[in-house]
Amino acid sequence: MKWTKAIAAFVVLPLLAITNTPTLAEPVTIKRLDGSSISSTEIETQVTRLMAASCVTGLGIAILNDNKIVYTKSFGWRDKDQQLPLTEDTVMYGASFTKAVFATLVSQLVTEGVLDLDVPIQKYLPKPLPDYGNYRDLADDPRYLTITLRMLLNHTAGFANFRWLNASKKLEINFTPGSRYAYSGEGIYLAQLVVETVTGKKAGDLIQERIFNPLGMHNTSMQWQDRFSDNLAVGHDKNEKSLGHVKRKKVHAAGSMDTTLNDYAHFIQGVMQATIISKDAKAIMLAPQITITTPTQFPTLSTASTDENKPIQLSYGLGWGIFQTPHGKAYFKEGHDDGWENHSVVFDDQKTAVVIMSNSANGDHIFKNLLELLIQDVYTPWKWEGYVPLQCSRVVVGS
Repeated sequence: MKWTKAIAAFVVLPLLAITNTPTLAEPVTIKRLDGSSISSTEIETQVTRLMAASCVTGLGIAILNDNKIVYTKSFGWRDKDQQLPLTEDTVMYGASFTKAVFATLVSQLVTEGVLDLDVPIQKYLPKPLPDYGNYRDLADDPRYLTITLRMLLNHTAGFANFRWLNASKKLEINFTPGSRYAYSGEGIYLAQLVVETVTGKKAGDLIQERIFNPLGMHNTSMQWQDRFSDNLAVGHDKNEKSLGHVKRKKVHAAGSMDTTLNDYAHFIQGVMQATIISKDAKAIMLAPQITITTPTQFPTLSTASTDENKPIQLSYGLGWGIFQTPHGKAYFKEGHDDGWENHSVVFDDQKTAVVIMSNSANGDHIFKNLLELLIQDVYTPWKWEGYVPLQCSRVVVGS
């Protein structure tokens, strides 16, 4: 996350530099959580200003009302150096949005009786876990025998986010499995091994068959496709310099998915409507599993504690974060990497959701303001997320 101090001075570039897609023929009216509404025209004006103030290179927004996609819009550049505009069908890096998709797959398999969340994963494996090359580091720690799929999906297995974050640079169980929350991509990788072992199929194939194909997510894949090159976004650093787009050849359930704003909005719609997942599976996936008391999500192994998020009952389900509001339960998933910032949040009782995708390292600096602007979401724990508002300094060529 970015923790630099805000620089007050900035220059707002002409609107053409931010908004590259045509305005909708007819303005759309968006219903917000507090009963108010906002027009698409006002959204576009305010989003353009926010992006310019924080040097956000590209941004896509989808809004759902009544469990249906009612608005999608892209702003800025998919590649600033090449002056290529971002569109709703531009392929972007989903990052940890991937985890929500994988959790949906696992929840399907659980309700079908293929998997049990509370059976120690070792019982699903034909040989001891440390005999698998990636897990030899656990040979001297018998606590691996207590780890379950539930722990892997609700991030309580005791792993760091990535093993190289440990001082030893090896995979370690850092606390008693199941005892507390610590976000971990390593846990999702292990869950992938279990799913593939039990089903005899690759996770990417299962997700393609069960989620992407039924939802018509034709520009989404768990691994790189050459056809994506025709309309591809690259990431940009905080100075808006290109970081390229990593072409991930291997399927990683924790974060290998490429997708588009339109496609991922359809995934969120499928979860909201319980069309891509049964109501029973959805209930299992989105039931609070573990209370979260850390003041920030990262670093994941921090033992600091706070009551700041107690009023919203911040917790984690299976692959999704959860919190409570006066408007009912909300569930969310983010996705972060160098040059990429994504966020989605769903208010099920209000049948309202937002998807935000940005190919800019500065994107998350406007997420707090965006959520409030778009749907009057003043409940998302933005401090815990690290969504600290930040203005930037922009140098105009020739000034």
